Amino acid sequence: VQLQASGGGLVQAGGSLRLSCAASGRTSSSSARGWFRQAPGKEREFVAAMSWSGGSRYYGYSVKGRFTISRDNAKNTAYLQMNSLKPEDTAVYYCAAGYEHPTINLAAPTEYAYWGQGTQVTVSS
Repeated sequence: VQLQASGGGLVQAGGSLRLSCAASGRTSSSSARGWFRQAPGKEREFVAAMSWSGGSRYYGYSVKGRFTISRDNAKNTAYLQMNSLKPEDTAVYYCAAGYEHPTINLAAPTEYAYWGQGTQVTVSS
C-alpha cells in the first residue's frame, strides 16, 4: 500500500487548506485513516482519524472545531479540511492507514501500518 499526500502549502493565518491522501496498491477501503503532524523539534502529534465506515471520527484537542476529516472509499482517498489556520498549525502533515480491529485506538500512530511521505503546511502570521 502506498499513500500519497498532497495539498500542503503556504497560507495566511485564518485561511484554509484541504489535504488529500490517495492510497494505491493492495488497498482496502476497510481501513482506518488518520492524519498526524510534526513540527520541527516536536513529537509527532495526532490530528484526526476516522473509521472506514465514517461512523467514528476523532480529533486532536488543538484542531477540534477547525479541522474536518473525511474519506471517499470509492477513490481510496482521505481528506483533511483545515479552516481557521493558526501559525501553530505549521508542520509536516502525514496521512496514515491501518487495518481496523475491534479495539483499535485511532489516535495511536502505532495502529497504522502505512504512512505517506508528508506534506508541508506553513501558516504565516
